[in-house]
Amino acid sequence: MYIIKVKGKAKIPDYIQLRDENFVLIAYFRADRPLKDLHRYGLEGKEIELASVIEGLTFGKLQKLELV
Repeated sequence: MYIIKVKGKAKIPDYIQLRDENFVLIAYFRADRPLKDLHRYGLEGKEIELASVIEGLTFGKLQKLELV
């Protein structure tokens, strides 16, 4: 799975995209909202780790999501 942080403009907020191994979009959510419904993406119980990854992301840089 891959993750990318997308910079919003004006009134459009910043977003996070989760993409699968074929780079197909599987999730799209606001960066400033609490993480919920992560069970849909196989990330249940990894909210804290994912939040720390999101905080450290650079805008527009795709990176492999590796949570322990």
